[in-house]
Amino acid sequence: MLAVAWRSGLRPYFLGKKELFRGPMGPVMRAFGGIAVDRQNPAGLVDELIARANSDELFQLVITPEGTRKKVDRWKSGFYRLAMDSNLPVTLAYCDRTTMTSGLGPTITLTGNVKADMDIMRDFFADKAGVKPANRCDPILADESGLA
Repeated sequence: MLAVAWRSGLRPYFLGKKELFRGPMGPVMRAFGGIAVDRQNPAGLVDELIARANSDELFQLVITPEGTRKKVDRWKSGFYRLAMDSNLPVTLAYCDRTTMTSGLGPTITLTGNVKADMDIMRDFFADKAGVKPANRCDPILADESGLA
């Protein structure tokens, strides 16, 4: 998704496991917009991202959907909370293995009606399979009646 964003003229931040930021690769990863994440202790990550978003008027963040590394049943809700709490729009993007295409889709402003917002995402991603089609997961959050 970074390549799609860069090709579109965007210069987003991205999340990467903290191990990628050690040694000589650390400065390189940060120069490309990387934000180190401790996956063993992710508490506070969304709050940190919200603070960054609220302090940077050009804040853009690429977040890949669930199922890019392993099969999952649902998406995590952090992206939704981040967008709502920072008043950032969400641009849907895709890499579709079945058609060998990638690109940017619509940009939506979340309404707070989680089910309705996720329905828009489900409609957009319905015919897209991702890089590993066997890991495809419909855009479903654990609790679409609201976020805890």
